[in-house]
Amino acid sequence: MKLMQQHKKDRVRKRISITSENEQVLAVERQFPIVLRRALIYGLLIVLVAIIPWVIAFGTMASWLDIAYIWMAICAGVLFMYWLRSWVGWHYSIYVLTNQRLMVVKQGGFFSRDVADLALHNIQNVNYSIKGVQAAMFGFGTLSIDTMSGAGLLKLRYVHRPARFQKLIMTAVHKSNPASDKAGSTKDAEQGNI
Repeated sequence: MKLMQQHKKDRVRKRISITSENEQVLAVERQFPIVLRRALIYGLLIVLVAIIPWVIAFGTMASWLDIAYIWMAICAGVLFMYWLRSWVGWHYSIYVLTNQRLMVVKQGGFFSRDVADLALHNIQNVNYSIKGVQAAMFGFGTLSIDTMSGAGLLKLRYVHRPARFQKLIMTAVHKSNPASDKAGSTKDAEQGNI
């Protein structure tokens, strides 16, 4: 399991161009696959639209049965491309936590990618919420990240096991924050522990 996680981190490191030797990938999260449900439902509607003319033509032995087969083939191609686009968008949209920053990579289909970086020292607070029956059953939720930059909340939606990812983020924030280290060493020096 750890070997797979390391392989995944190495692939992500290459794909999103982490070039600094000091920066290490701590975690890579992907949205819970339930985000693909809309594509599944719309895909089933495409199947229904593809099959109805064939059922009518086959049931009545109409002369346009060959056209119904061609229509089904066209709908199958559209369905394949739609599902592939949805899967690519889900698979390549990731949340990457390094020892220096949190990156949100959102893939929108084949040719659109948005990347947002948030330095760990700008993270003030991380909260999570699990709302609804599906979220409680499958264990996914939303992380809300407060930033010091004043940009507002950064929301990471459909995160699997949000409590675990929240803990990873907060641990990385505390390790990267030089102010808390200085405050701790100043207290130790005042108490004579150093």
